[in-house]
Amino acid sequence: MNAKNVKIMIADDDPGIVDAVEMLLKFEGYEVISTLDGSTTIFDMKQEQPDLLLLDIWMSGEDGRDICKKIKQDEATKSLPVIMISASRDIRESAMEAGADDFLAKPFEMDQLLKKIAYYTQKRDVA
Repeated sequence: MNAKNVKIMIADDDPGIVDAVEMLLKFEGYEVISTLDGSTTIFDMKQEQPDLLLLDIWMSGEDGRDICKKIKQDEATKSLPVIMISASRDIRESAMEAGADDFLAKPFEMDQLLKKIAYYTQKRDVA
């Protein structure tokens, strides 16, 4: 999958993070959609059908870990790669227990994010 064929959804209640990541991903050629409200993330995700979800743990409306659990328990969405992000480095374990495929602590290097996105979208393309 090259970037032009990949849709990334960003779910984070921090507009600054969303804007920065969205700008970078669009520059790299990705299609990007976003939501600032945890309570609409699953609905938006099912409507948009992204290839990968960047999900903040501390979302307003619904905790990101609960969102991730619901995604991974649903047959239609369980294979969707979820990279959870948080300013709290010490909750990586709870993110992984919720079913996240990976975790990034804020602040993160954009290059690190791009490598993870490329890895999971290429992995999904092969599957």
